[in-house]
Amino acid sequence: MPAEMETITYPVKDLTGSKALFATLLGVPPYMDEPYYAAFRAGGQDVGLDPNGHRKGLTGPVGYWRVDDIERSLKALTDAGAKTVQEVQDVGGGKLIASVRDADGNALGLVQGP
Repeated sequence: MPAEMETITYPVKDLTGSKALFATLLGVPPYMDEPYYAAFRAGGQDVGLDPNGHRKGLTGPVGYWRVDDIERSLKALTDAGAKTVQEVQDVGGGKLIASVRDADGNALGLVQGP
C-alpha cells in the first residue's frame, strides 16, 4: 500500500474567517471555494478547509494519503488496528476519501483520484 501525502485538511467552524487566515498564511486565494469546502495549493501542497469536519468526528488536521485502491487500503489499515472514522465517500468528480484513527487517536486520511 505505498502512499504519498496529497492533502492536509483542517476542520473549521468559521469557513469565511478560516479562508481569510489561510489566504494570508499561504499567500494565495483558494482554487476551490464552495460552501462545503475550500482548497488552497501552495508550495506543492494542497490545504483544505472542511466546515463539516467536526460533525464527521475530525478534531484536528488530517493528512490525506493518495492510494491506488481506497477500499483495499482502508481494510488493510483496519486489519492493522485502525478504527474507521469516515467510510469511503465520493466528494465529487469520482474523488474518494476515507479516514481512520490509529491506536493513539491520530487521524489518517486516504484519497483515491478518479
